[in-house]
Parts: sequence; C-alpha cells; structure tokens
Amino acid sequence: MENISILWVDDEIDLLTPHVMFLEQRGYDVLTATNGTDAIEIVRSEPLDIVFLDENMPGISGIETLEIIKSEYPNLPVVMITKSEEESIMESAIGSNIADYLIKPVNPNQILLSLKRNLQDRKLKSEKATMSYQQEFRKIGMELNNNLSFDEWVDIYKKLVYWELELEKSTDEGIRQVLALQKEEANNVFSRFIERNYVNWINSRTETKPVFSHTLVRDKILPRLTNDDTPLFVILIDNLRYDQWKAIQPLIEHYFRVDSDDIYCAIFPTTTQYARNALFSGLMPTEIKKRFPKYWVDEEDEQTKNQYESELLGEQLKRFGKDIRYTYNKILNINAGKKLAENMANLMQNKLNVIVYNFVDMLSHARTEMEMIRELANDEAAYRSLMLSWFEHSSLFDVIRFISQKRGEMIITTDHGSVYVKDPVKILGDKNVNTNLRYKYGKSLKYNPKEVFEVKDPETIFLPRVNVSTSYVFARANDFFAYPNNYNYYVNYYRNTFQHGGISMQEMLVPVIYLKPKIQNL
Repeated sequence: MENISILWVDDEIDLLTPHVMFLEQRGYDVLTATNGTDAIEIVRSEPLDIVFLDENMPGISGIETLEIIKSEYPNLPVVMITKSEEESIMESAIGSNIADYLIKPVNPNQILLSLKRNLQDRKLKSEKATMSYQQEFRKIGMELNNNLSFDEWVDIYKKLVYWELELEKSTDEGIRQVLALQKEEANNVFSRFIERNYVNWINSRTETKPVFSHTLVRDKILPRLTNDDTPLFVILIDNLRYDQWKAIQPLIEHYFRVDSDDIYCAIFPTTTQYARNALFSGLMPTEIKKRFPKYWVDEEDEQTKNQYESELLGEQLKRFGKDIRYTYNKILNINAGKKLAENMANLMQNKLNVIVYNFVDMLSHARTEMEMIRELANDEAAYRSLMLSWFEHSSLFDVIRFISQKRGEMIITTDHGSVYVKDPVKILGDKNVNTNLRYKYGKSLKYNPKEVFEVKDPETIFLPRVNVSTSYVFARANDFFAYPNNYNYYVNYYRNTFQHGGISMQEMLVPVIYLKPKIQNL
C-alpha cells in the first residue's frame, strides 16, 4: 500500500494512542494535533490524504476548524468524530461537505472502514465492477447466440448501458475495451435481427410487434391522460439516447419517481423528419403524405421538414377522440427556453403539454462540425458528460422542477438516438442523393449489398418513393456511408462522430419514461 498520510485532531489524543498505533502497524502515516489552530497549521504545511476531526474541542470548535479547512482545501476528505448525536451538529457538519460522520467511542475497525470508504472507494468499486462484468460478459455472449425477441433485445441493451456506466468507475482500460467489442458484436447481431423482422412488424397488426414511433402516442401517452385535473407534460428531447437518460436520471429523481422505464423502437430512417413526424401524427411517412399532403415536406425540398408537428399532433388527438386542451412548444435556443420557463404557470391549466427540446440533436451536429466540441465529446462517456452538464444548468431542468412543485406528471422521451460511427462503407450515387451518412435513397445507387440493409421497394416500409426506381439503403451498427471521390478526406472528417438514420441499438432503442412527482421534494 502506498503511504497514506492521516491527521487525527482530538484534545484527548493521548487516549487514542492504541488507535494511532493500530493504523501505523497497517502502514498509515499518522500525524496528531490537540486543537483546531494546530490542525489548520498542519493542513497548510503537510501533504495530507484525510483528516479525522473531533467536533468538541477547546478553542475553535471542530465545526469552525472544518469550515476553515474546507475553504482552503475543498477536496481534502474530513471525517467528523463527535460524542453528540444532535441533529443540528450533524447538519452543520454535513453542510460543510464532510466525508464521513462517526459517533464516539470509535473502534479501530470503524476508522479502517472509513479510510477504505474514502480513500480506496474508487479502487474497490473499480475492481468490483470489473469482476462483475467479467461474469456478465459470458451470459450476454451466450444470449446473443439465441433467437431473441424484441423485449429480450431491450433487456440486453439495458444491461450493456448499465455496464457502460458502471465501468466508467473502473481504472481498467482493458475491460472497457472488452465491453466496447461486445457492444459492437451485439449491434451487428441486432442489425440482422431488425432486417429479418422490420418489414413484417411494420405491416402487421399483431400484438407481438414493438411500440414504434407512429404508435407511441397511442400506446404510451394517451393511456396516461387521467380523468382528474392532473396535467401531463410530454418532454421530447431530440436525439436522446437511453444511456443519456440514465445519466440525467439521478438529478430528476430528486423531484420525480420513475413509474416506468421503457424503451420503444424508432422507425426508419432514424431521423427527425421521419421518426418525429410519425410520432406526432400517429402515421407512417407515406400515410402522412397521403392523408395530410400539406403537412408533409419531401426530403429534396428546401423547406423545414418538421414545421407541422403541432398540427399533426392535433389531428392524431382528434382521431382518437381526445377533445382536450393541449399545447405544443418547440425550444430551439436559450431565449426560447427561458421564455417557456417563465410561462409555465399558464400551462398548468392544460390537460396535455408537449415540449420539444432540440439541444442534444444540435450538440451531435455541432460535434461533427466544430473542432472544440469534438474535443470536449471525444467518446461516448464524454458525450454523456457534456449532455449532463447542459441539462443540469438548462431551462429544461427549471421546467422539470416547476412541474414537480405543481404536482404535474411527466413523460420524457425522444424521436431517435445516435451512434458513434467508425467504419466507412463505400456508396456511389448521382447528384440528387441525400446527404445523410447513415441512409441513402435514390434511383442509381451503387454499393455492396452485403454491407447494407437495402429496401428496393420503399412502400413496403411506408417510405415515400420519389420515382419508380427509388430504393433506400441503411448503414448498420457503427458504419457510415462514404463516397469514393475524395474518400480519405471524407472518412477522416466523419469517422468518430455521432450520426443517426441507420440501424443500431443506440438509434432505434430509445427511452420513454413515465414519472410521477414525489410527495416531498428535496
């Protein structure tokens, strides 16, 4: 064990000699002080790893000493030791960010446990997470060889996300690489699973198919509209992945209880134009174009592709006989978010309030185009962290807290996710081919059919046909399309970016979370 330096501050330190010797015999370096003034001088002059501090001392008290230490060395762990169990003393100590709280008389094992908890916690958690995943690795690998159902795929994806978040605590880079390889394997198998089943699902009325974009409102939102006066807020965070939801969940759980943590399946292409229009209309793209041609904008047109979401939502509510007061708000910038937060009281009179936040989608596009953002979010963990940081300081979090205070209920969901792309797939097309990196459509596409999921008749999956020979191709797993012309530049520019439009767990298996406000907010 590397030398760990401890300062133990107690006005009766001589009585604690056996404890000090116990620690020294186990390799710890222990300095002592009998009052707060001496303790502060030692903290200023010696490199320390942790302080054990008596609360009740003559001169400046333990609480006052704690406040001075924390003001100068905020990251130094301080364990408060006291005879008193008074709540006010505990609250003062906890409010000053103590690392632990022990009641006298303490025994050596308590001290040892506190040391391990505070100084070796990360190492122990790292080792435990590594060992636990090694056991789970085999189970997941065996499951991938089975003929899995959609629900079983959801379970596997949730497990992989869980281990991805757990192994962030690990210092073992090797085990994270093992997980990354298992995710790639799972994504490849998942892609084949989707290719085998998607056409039948989309054309079937059986109960065994997943909840899709166009059935989400019917299956997951309308049933939550109760007969009482409780307003329901549906917050759609564009491009929100399930792992990003898990990252912000602890913050939200201060105010809401998660009643259901579900995953639904985004339709092809997994982009805003198709998936979100399907979500709000309750219809597939060709059905929208046929029934509401004024609300559908073809991809080759230059107009905004999602300007009629409110109208499509209104038509869907009318179709299901929901004669209710509802609002629709789309937040595209900071000022719009602040304005919404200020106007929240007026929304409480409505039965349904839908709010679309575009930040995460903008973040993924900015990460592709801006070098600084690419450096800030250079991998999956950093991408999650950047999103978490935005959320914690966003108007959206203000809105969520307000909903909780007013006893509103809430659904958090999205239209699609995104995947970290690495492997280029060559494709050739004319000048009219769309620009998305994860799917292409056109009349003269050239590619290796083994490298893509091709749909030669778009109408079988309810996608618009521009002309009689239009076909669609979708990239799998971590692939992205690249043109042979200027190939190396194109590949280097787009590799290791977050994209959407194709087939992957991250793009298609997306969250729909139902939350109820807590009785007593923290």
